[in-house]
Amino acid sequence: MRAAVIVFPGSNCDRDMAVGLRAAGADVSMVWHKDADLPADIDLVAIPGGFSFGDYLRCGAIAAQSPICKAVVAHAQRGGYVLGVCNGFQVLTETGLLPGALMRNAELKFICKTVDLKVETSNSAYTQGYNAGDVVGFPVAHHDGNYTADQETLARLEDDARVAFRYSVNPNGSINDIAGILSENRRVLGMMPHPERAVDDGHGGTDGQALFRGLVGQLATA
Repeated sequence: MRAAVIVFPGSNCDRDMAVGLRAAGADVSMVWHKDADLPADIDLVAIPGGFSFGDYLRCGAIAAQSPICKAVVAHAQRGGYVLGVCNGFQVLTETGLLPGALMRNAELKFICKTVDLKVETSNSAYTQGYNAGDVVGFPVAHHDGNYTADQETLARLEDDARVAFRYSVNPNGSINDIAGILSENRRVLGMMPHPERAVDDGHGGTDGQALFRGLVGQLATA
């Protein structure tokens, strides 16, 4: 399975993402934001966390205009898989690959801690390594993680079981405690918590391993 990790000025979780994917068996390429094309035969594009372009304008807004994001959108439209974590989730909403927006945290404070998440569905490549109802611990580190969407969009997400993860205790004000959502074809996942920071015993927890192993395993046999 071949994966590409996109690197923007201000990305700070790109190496963590690559390490998590490689540990699960993926062949990973690092791709600079000014590149116009993805490497050939890429199965998964991962957009990591960080503060792309200093979070100026809106978080992810400038990154979404980078040359490589046109290739990422085309990859997704062809049915390719895309994972966006934290700032990557923000980029995915700015490109229109996922609905809604990430607003300032309800208490207007940066949050950095491990939180409990409920796995809402196992029906995706990203969550098949868990059972629906499982509770996992992933770190969060964000100032703009408050997910919001209009009522029609929210109803579609809930009715189609496209909420992948939900906060057990809401840290940021996200509507319906949403921590991560899937696209209509379930091949694009955006989430604020960091599974790549929970893949090694040194991280204090390994609950993220199942996400990467399940994803790599499914794409390797697809």
